[in-house]
Amino acid sequence: MESPVDFCFTEEGCSHDIVLEKQKFRSKVPESHVQLACNLHYCAFPLNGNELCIWNTGDNPAHHQPLHLVGHHHSITALAFGSKINPLLVCSASCDYVIVWNLDECTKKALQGLMPRGIVIGTLLGMVLYVRFSPDDQAVAVCAGNRIYMLNAKHEAILTELEGHLAPVTAAEFCTWERNMLISVSEDRSFKVWDYCTGLLIYQSAVLTAFPLLSLFIDEENKQIITGCADGQLWIFSLLSGHQYRCVVHINLKKERDKFYSKTGKSRQQLDQIQKFSKLYSTNDMRPEETVETTLPVLRIEHCDQSLSLGKEENFFPAVNARCLWIGSSAGLFIINLANFELEAVLHYKDYSGLSIQFAGSCALMRKAVNGKVFCLLTSMFENTIALLEINLAALMRSQQSDFLLCGKEKRLSVIASCSLLPNSPLCTESFKKESCKPTNKKKLGIKGAMKDQSLVFHSKIKSSGYATAPQMTMFSPKTNLKKNNKISEWKSSCKRKNKEYLLENSPPTKSERQISVANKPTSICCIQYSGDGELLACGLADKSLLVFNSNLTGTPAVFSGHDGAINSVGWSHDKKWLVSASEDRTLRIWSVCNSEPALFLGKEMFHKSIRFAQFYYIDTFILLCCGAEFHLLSYYLDTSKDDLKRYKQRSICKSVQKFPMASTVEITSLSAINDFYSYIILTAGSNRTLEVFDLNAGCSAAVIPDAHSRSVHQICQNKGSAFSTQPLEAYNLFMTTATGDGIKLWDLRTLRCERRFEGHINRCHPCGIAVTPCGQFIACGSEDKSAYIYEMRSSTFSHKLAGHTESVINVAFSPSSPQV
Repeated sequence: MESPVDFCFTEEGCSHDIVLEKQKFRSKVPESHVQLACNLHYCAFPLNGNELCIWNTGDNPAHHQPLHLVGHHHSITALAFGSKINPLLVCSASCDYVIVWNLDECTKKALQGLMPRGIVIGTLLGMVLYVRFSPDDQAVAVCAGNRIYMLNAKHEAILTELEGHLAPVTAAEFCTWERNMLISVSEDRSFKVWDYCTGLLIYQSAVLTAFPLLSLFIDEENKQIITGCADGQLWIFSLLSGHQYRCVVHINLKKERDKFYSKTGKSRQQLDQIQKFSKLYSTNDMRPEETVETTLPVLRIEHCDQSLSLGKEENFFPAVNARCLWIGSSAGLFIINLANFELEAVLHYKDYSGLSIQFAGSCALMRKAVNGKVFCLLTSMFENTIALLEINLAALMRSQQSDFLLCGKEKRLSVIASCSLLPNSPLCTESFKKESCKPTNKKKLGIKGAMKDQSLVFHSKIKSSGYATAPQMTMFSPKTNLKKNNKISEWKSSCKRKNKEYLLENSPPTKSERQISVANKPTSICCIQYSGDGELLACGLADKSLLVFNSNLTGTPAVFSGHDGAINSVGWSHDKKWLVSASEDRTLRIWSVCNSEPALFLGKEMFHKSIRFAQFYYIDTFILLCCGAEFHLLSYYLDTSKDDLKRYKQRSICKSVQKFPMASTVEITSLSAINDFYSYIILTAGSNRTLEVFDLNAGCSAAVIPDAHSRSVHQICQNKGSAFSTQPLEAYNLFMTTATGDGIKLWDLRTLRCERRFEGHINRCHPCGIAVTPCGQFIACGSEDKSAYIYEMRSSTFSHKLAGHTESVINVAFSPSSPQV
């Protein structure tokens, strides 16, 4: 045993100890591939092959002597602590015996100078790779060869024998919320679910990978299992009833590490620069030409306690407080976030030359932090060394993420406008409407003055002949839209109802109420949107038409035709009187709900590419649209009145205020902004897989999020709420993005980072849409399995599956006034 080595890490002049090697032990034989054990106060590891060593991790551990327990004749290969604290049990296994030790009794006998003895519960079971106590400490699962033996923890007896794996079983865990359930993984690259009382096999997975599965962890909070293999792959499976053990997500640890370093490149550079001046750090260790590419086998998965890891200022961010896991590998330790499945921190052993072990063969981690510090027990892969590390979790997180979190704080981006308009802001164009109205008023005044009745005979009060007045009857004037106007007026009278407040405790809709066909032949619905009062539903079709339904899908829809291509987007105005539609024909039209003729038409001469998205903005003051690699801010004035002589000439006016190009992209694939209240923020997504945030008050780009998804984002959905619901102000800073083959991600504008990731629906080739409820608690999305899925905002797995469609569901929308989708 050697003295501890303290490795210090300084950040911006303030000393923070990230890693402290508390103790180092030398063994006579290699202990590279064994199951180690860590408890809240103890660490257990084999020493000199057949000797069990228990180390107390309490205060002043240097003053304590390790407890040596002898009873095995062969090398110890697996260790585990019991689930209960009183009495605290530890199980050790080798080829000859499986022994259960009572630590309290062993300690008393050692102090009395007596030889501690354990209870032998298994004999000659074979090569044991893993042991685990049951939740009540009454049984022990022993993984020996291809079998799992359920042993009585009190005396030597085999309760059941689980046989079915085709290769050595590497790990087994008990499911605490399901009675008599045990889950095991094996080198045969599959996992199995057992009833360990009856010995029955409940479920058997397919082969997951080409590499053996090494580790297993059961997440009780999310009811999921996480397993890792020898090449650094992680799989998460759902244990919820009805999910049929489906795969939630597959994580490549190496790719996530590279992505983490690319996002926190500045922090990584600071880490290298600070360590350069450390006496214990060798600058030659990190040279690119000497870097050796290594795999990242997942040796251990353990819960990461972050309750005391960060200060109050960091706890403001929900992703930092999300449930995390330690991933122990041969090259280092990783902290992965179970909400967004991304890395929160990386600790490579080779980056700290003060550590005795650079490549680990086995790893064990403490489940809970003590005073913000976690103990990690390592054995060397190539040497006979065992090291006990003390990791300051707060310092580790702060050193690698402080810059990333402060980035969002310094910019203070917020969807809700918190300051007045700047004088040079593009949004300061209020005078446009007044100027555009003046020439029209002058013409009207001139016409009225010219058409006044005047007597033809001067100085006599006789009636005018009437030639200067408007005719009493219009000749050769066609009657247009009489039926449609009548139906629209009928909708208004029949659909008016008193809307109650949208309750936050409302559950999502799960029952189908009505299903209709929008066309006589198969036609794709490209976009749908409810009006702000929830009374009408607009649908843009691929057959170039726009339909407006009653929200209950009853009656005959109003038809708005005129586009010469599929309709890409449709949007309602804030006052519910206007509709804006954009099409593949490179035109934009604004329709009055009371008239099937467009009030404003912008033709192909203005746009060089098709318009992907268009909407009203800044409480109907502007129109936003994206075309190519830029989006346009348009100011407009709508006039539906007609001149009898020039009845087909539109009197509405529109002009471009400013164009905003998105950097380094070929095309803007999605755009989103809030129109229900004043907001300066515009969110855009590009074909280069980048998200860019624009502040139109400043008239420039405010932030860029590179590599938001593995593919280009096809929809951005903001948490806009509605007039019938109330949410906390911070909730409006949340927005979702989705990409084909990459699920749904929840982002926070304040931190500019992904807070949660939603997986479960099928989206491999079609651009399936997403929507959020007015209360902000549920997310709906389409899927290619002819169903729609509903997720809870706080859970990464779906809660409801809405089946019944005949084709892939590519669009969803929530009613703003009632629980309806």
